[in-house]
Parts: sequence; C-alpha cells; structure tokens
Amino acid sequence: MLFPERLHQFTKEHADAVAALVCGLFLLCGWLALHLGFLGWALLLLPIAYVIGGYESAREGLTTLITEKELDVDLLMIVAALGAAGLGLWRREYYLIIDGAILILIFAISGALEGYAMRRTERSIRSLMSLTQDTARVVRRGNQEVIPIKQLQVGDEIIVKPGELIPTDAVIVEGYSTLNQAAITGESLPVEKTVGDEVFAGTLNGYGALKLKLHQPPESSLIQRVIRLVQQAQTETPPSQQFIERFERGYARVIVIAGVLLLILPPFLWNWDWETAIYRALTFLVVASPCALMAAIMPTLLSGIANGARQGILFKNGAQLEMIGKVRAIAFDKTGTLTTGLLEVCEVIPTSDYTKADVLKAAASVESRSEHPLGLAIVKASKNLDWKAATEVQAFPGQGIVGIIDNQEVIAGKDDFVKKYVADLPKNLIEIATNLELQGKTVVWIAEKRWGERFHPTIPLPEHQVLGIIAIADTVRSQAAGTISRLKKLGIEQIVMLTGDNQQTAESVARELGVDRVYAELLPEDKLHVIRRLQQEYKTVAMVGDGINDAPALAQASVGIAMGAAGSDVALETADIVLMADRLEKIEVAIRLGKRTQEIVKQNITIALGFIILLLIGNFLGEINLPIGVVGHEGSTVLVTLSGLRLLKN
Repeated sequence: MLFPERLHQFTKEHADAVAALVCGLFLLCGWLALHLGFLGWALLLLPIAYVIGGYESAREGLTTLITEKELDVDLLMIVAALGAAGLGLWRREYYLIIDGAILILIFAISGALEGYAMRRTERSIRSLMSLTQDTARVVRRGNQEVIPIKQLQVGDEIIVKPGELIPTDAVIVEGYSTLNQAAITGESLPVEKTVGDEVFAGTLNGYGALKLKLHQPPESSLIQRVIRLVQQAQTETPPSQQFIERFERGYARVIVIAGVLLLILPPFLWNWDWETAIYRALTFLVVASPCALMAAIMPTLLSGIANGARQGILFKNGAQLEMIGKVRAIAFDKTGTLTTGLLEVCEVIPTSDYTKADVLKAAASVESRSEHPLGLAIVKASKNLDWKAATEVQAFPGQGIVGIIDNQEVIAGKDDFVKKYVADLPKNLIEIATNLELQGKTVVWIAEKRWGERFHPTIPLPEHQVLGIIAIADTVRSQAAGTISRLKKLGIEQIVMLTGDNQQTAESVARELGVDRVYAELLPEDKLHVIRRLQQEYKTVAMVGDGINDAPALAQASVGIAMGAAGSDVALETADIVLMADRLEKIEVAIRLGKRTQEIVKQNITIALGFIILLLIGNFLGEINLPIGVVGHEGSTVLVTLSGLRLLKN
C-alpha cells in the first residue's frame, strides 16, 4: 500500500484523534504568534483551531438541539468558547480567544476517546465472524461441492474432514469423532460425537471424518446467536450512562437559561448598563462551563488506566475503571479462567504388585499412538520415564485402546472396557475411582496380559491383570482459591461459577475454591441469562471469562474481564478489562484501583463545583472581572487535574 493510501486510511480510522491533534497544533501556533506580537497570524490560526476542533461538537450539539429539542454540554462548550472569543475581540483582550480554544481542544480529545470506545462493538463482531466458515462441502447428486454457507438449505448433507471447523449447526448422520467445543460451550474435555448427535458451528473436528445433515437454517446456528447477543448487549445503554447524559443536558440547559437571564434582567432590575450586563453574561458562560468538571473525571481515569497498565491490567475505557469499584457480585467462567484449561495427570494409583512408574509406562506405550487428549496428557506425564511405543495398536472410540509391548498386551480405557479383559476389577480401586469421578476427574484403567509362547496352541493364556488407574483433570489455577477468599474480604457479596461442563465436575471445583453458587451445563445464551438475573439482584456484576462462549455474558455484564494470554480474540475484544498475564489475583488489584478512583473523582467533583459556585457568586456580585474568572476557572481545572494524577502512584 502506498504512503498516500496509508495516510488516507489512517486519517479515516482515527479522524477524531487527528482533528484533536491538528486543533492542538493550530492552538499552539496561534498562542506563539500572539505571544510574539503577530496578531494577524494569531487571528488567522486560532479560528482554524476552533473550526477543526469544534466541528464535531458543534454538529452533535446542533443535531441534538434540532432533532431532540435538547441542549447538551457539546453545544454549551461551543457557546462558551465563542463567547470568550467574541469578548476577547470586543475588548481586545486576545488571550481570551486562547481560553476558548483550550475549551474546544479538551472536548475534541474527549470526543476522540469516545469514538474509540464506540468502535469496540464493531471489532468484536468482526472477531466473531472470523470464527465462522464461509463455505461448506456439500454432497449433491453423489458429488461433493463447495458452496457458500448462505446457500445451504435444510436437508443438505455436509462433509467435514478431520481437523476442520464445523461450518454450521447440524446432526451427524455418518461417522464418529471427538469435537473440541471449548470455544462454544466451555467444556474442558473434547466431546465424543457419533450418529444422531448435534454439532455446533465453530467447533473443531478431531480425528474422524463426519457426514452431517442440516436440520435448521445457517442463520439459526449457535455462533450466529452469539453474534446477535453480543450486538444486543453492547448496544444497550446502561442506567449510569443514561443518568450522565440527562445530567449533562440538564446542566447545559440551566447554564444557558441563566446566561440569557443574566444578560436581560439586570439592566431592568438593578439598573446595570448593557455593556456590564453583556460582560457579566459572557463571564458567566466562561466560569460556568463544565471544563473543571470534565477535568475532574478524565485525568483521574486516565491516570488509573496507566496505573493498571503498569500492573498488567488493561482497562479499555475509563467508565469501567469506575464501575469495577462498585461491583457487588462476580461470575467466573470455569474452564481456562478458574482452571488452566489444560488436561494433566493429577493422580496415579497402582495395585500392590506395581509402582506408579509401571502404570505410567504401560499407559504411555499405547497412548503414544493415540491423538486423544487424555492420551496426550498421559504421555506428557511420562516424559521422564523410559518406555517405548506399542505395536499393533487398536483404538476403540469412546472406550479405550489396546496394544502390544514386549510380548504383552496392554489395555487402557474406561472401566467397562477393561472389564472385557479382566474378570474382576480390584474393589479398592473401584472405590477410589468412584471418589475421583465424584471430584470431576476422568479415570483411565490400565491392565496388561503376558504370554509365554505367543498364540501357542498348547499353552493357556493367563488372565489380564490390572496395573492401576490414572486420574486426569483440568487443573485448578494455583492462585484461584486465594483470589476468591480475598475478594470476599474486599466486600464482594457473591462469587458465582458458570460453565458448560457437567454439574458434578463444576461442583467439585466450586467446593475446592469456595465458590458460593454454581451454574453448570450452560450454553452461551444461558450464561447471558444468569448475568441478567445477577444484575437484577446485585445491580453491578462483573464477568470473568476467556472463551467465545463467554462473549455475550462479558458484553452484558456491568464489567467484562477477559484473561489475556489464554483468552480468545472475541473475548478480548468484547471485555472491558483484560488481565494481560492471566493472573487472577489482579482482579483484586483492579477493584481496589476502581474504589480509589471513585474516591478521587468525588473529591475532584466537589472541588470543581465549589470553584464554579464561588466564581458564579463573585461574578453576580461584580467582585470579579473576566481575567480573574478565567484564572479561577483554569486554576480549578489545573487543581483537579493534578489531584487526578495521584493515581499514577501505586
């Protein structure tokens, strides 16, 4: 791409920021020209700053005035700035034009930040769309054709090869495979699917080829519903935002009406001359402008955001920095958030005749020939042991695997599968295995059978012997329990866990971590409904997640928090806060930072309103002139800005 094209694309994507930057440059040049005595240049450059920086605010303010018959802060700032400029020209106090330009620059910067926040929805939807297939391989008239998804019809048969994404929701009519559904349902283990089972668009097919039959239109698929839910949740204006908008418009209306009354009534009530009335009215517009109020909030929030960034906490907008300090309930996704999302061998229990190493080596010898996630976990746990791969390996999907190693047959699989080879399983291991499964762990049984002369017709074959069992689970994050405990001490009233996993596994993890409430076997839309119910009960609710299936809940929550390193693209785009290092304990840091931000914002607002009230009283009594009013106004702005910068300290 050529430089002019890149420049055009950049200015198009960042138009608000570019306008604020150019406004600032013209303001600086105009100030220098005025300071050096080049009045003509100053009067040329400063109006350009007004036009470039104030265009968007003026347009929005006039649009609101015309279409909604409402005054807002955008229009008030433009009126105040133009009033300062007009007064400066009238009285030849040209520095007042600078003050007006500064007011416009502040609002231009604010508008740029708001623009970036508004584009977040579009990015999140694009991320979701990237997870959907554009085409599908369809069987028609005995031949395979690749056609666009939108051309699929109910009843079409679709072929999905190993390692491919499922293109749309459908039902398996032929084949067997394991599907990784973590991105959609949040299940930690790949799910075995066979004829008659439903599969979801966006899930990853394992080792088996599948033939699917489309049973509903592609636009009704689960991933498409997730997209619509994200759109809906992110476009809903929260009550706090509605209150701020009403306050801004009410404030602007009161100030404008008061300014007009101050211009008209004093000549009749107190015999002011018209020049004094106009002077006081324009001074009123300057000192009453909400610049100090805006500075009371944004510098504080930006300082808090910078503080969080240094500690690995990315706040996507300042409003969420305030909001997280008000959180009363937190919902955690389980897989990849409270747990690592990685399967690991957590226990090996041998029978009395064998050691743990014997069990692991036998299991690894056959599982090394398998691509099943459970097998990969066993092989990983056996990496420091001396074993060799089995031969004549035969896998039985959904049951187990059998192979030959050093003239002995090794069996690994479920208890029902191993029972086909072993007459009686050890009772003590059955009891242990049952307890492990109640804890949400997957148990793999290992057995072997030795030969004297292999297949010798006169030598009877001894029965298989059980070597032991291996428990595999998605391990809980080491810092999860401590984080939850500290959050409760911090005042969080309810800790909730949401997961697509089964109820038994979920409750086991919840007991280990001290979670108050568990919701299991959830689809993405179910998580969204849970968040809404929690918001009805606790008002301000945070959601912590990492997967695509968490996106609607992250968007709906008062504060969405995504795990950075492990999180999917759509979760990172949808969330308001990202924990860049996947450290759960940073949630406590973020909440403390949010609470501190609230305190400083309240202090700053009190200071700003106090100055405005004092300046308004002084102006009405005639005790201050415009330069003093500007000094007081700008001084209060500087004061609250410096106050907000306190958050830069840890």
